[in-house]
Amino acid sequence: MQVTVRDNNVDQAMRALKKKLQREGVFREMKLRRHFEKPSEKRKRERAEAVRRHRKLLRKRLEREGF
Repeated sequence: MQVTVRDNNVDQAMRALKKKLQREGVFREMKLRRHFEKPSEKRKRERAEAVRRHRKLLRKRLEREGF
């Protein structure tokens, strides 16, 4: 990952870097890896995330169609 610093503005570059890391999911991954997660807990969490994503997709689709 690469971020360019323009006009010696490090604060702006840091913000850009943080935004890129957030988009890539690095912070989320770090949070998840702080503690060991049992395989059963991982499956349960991933299943819940999939359900949440699916419901969000349905909500957006209904909103687009005007219901």
